[in-house]
Amino acid sequence: MAATARRRRSLFPLRPRPLPPQRLLLAATAAVCTLLFLLVVLFSTSPSSPPTHHHAAATRSSPSPPHYCAGAAAELGELGDVMVSMLPNDLPFTIFAPSASAFRRVLNLRPRNGTAAVEINQTAADDGDANTYAVLSRVLGFSAVPWRLFAADVPPPPPLPRGESEIESAGAGVMVESVSGLRIHVARRDDGAAAGLVANGVRSECVDVVRGETVVHVMAGVLMDAEFERSFAAGFN
Repeated sequence: MAATARRRRSLFPLRPRPLPPQRLLLAATAAVCTLLFLLVVLFSTSPSSPPTHHHAAATRSSPSPPHYCAGAAAELGELGDVMVSMLPNDLPFTIFAPSASAFRRVLNLRPRNGTAAVEINQTAADDGDANTYAVLSRVLGFSAVPWRLFAADVPPPPPLPRGESEIESAGAGVMVESVSGLRIHVARRDDGAAAGLVANGVRSECVDVVRGETVVHVMAGVLMDAEFERSFAAGFN
C-alpha cells in the first residue's frame, strides 16, 4: 500500500505554492527601486551640453553695454602683447592686462625706442630688457586667470538705491583666482560711458579682446598683491 501511494504521488507533479502578499510587495518594491537606480545612472552619465556664453551681444539687463575694445593691437600696446605671448595659444586664459598708460604710470615701463614686444620677449639684450621681462612675468601671474571670462559672464550689479550714484555692491560680481593665487573680485559697472568691469577696484578701459583662446580686458591700473607693490615701490624710489 505504501509503495502504491508513493507511485501515485510521483505521477502528479507538485503545484507551486503562491507567494504570500508581503513577499509580492517586497519583490515589486525591489524591482521599482532597481529601475529607478538604472534611470538615475543613465541620466547622470549622459554628456551634458557646455555652458553658453552670451559674449557676442550686450547683456539685456544692463542699459549701457561695456566698452568693447576697437583696434585690439593699438589698445593692448607692445607690453600688453608681451604678456599675451607668454601664455600658451591653445589653452583658455583671461588676462586683466594694464593699458599702455597704466604701464607707464604705475610700473614706469615703456617700450624702448619703439622696439617690438616680441623682441623684448625673445632677446633680453641688456639688464633693462631683462628687468622689464621679469616685471611683466610677475604682473602676468597676478592678472591671468586659467579660464575664459567674458564681460557678459559677470553678473550685472543690483539696482542702485534712489538718491545714490556710482556705488559698487561688494556682493555683486564673481570671485576668481589668478595663476599665482591672487584672489580677484570682478564686478560689472553700469555708469554710462565708464560701463565695463572692475577687478579689485581697478576699472577697465575696454573689454573682450580675443587672442586665440585668451580673453584680454584692458585695465586702467595694475593688479598685484601687497608684497609686490611694496617691493616695487621701494625699488622705484
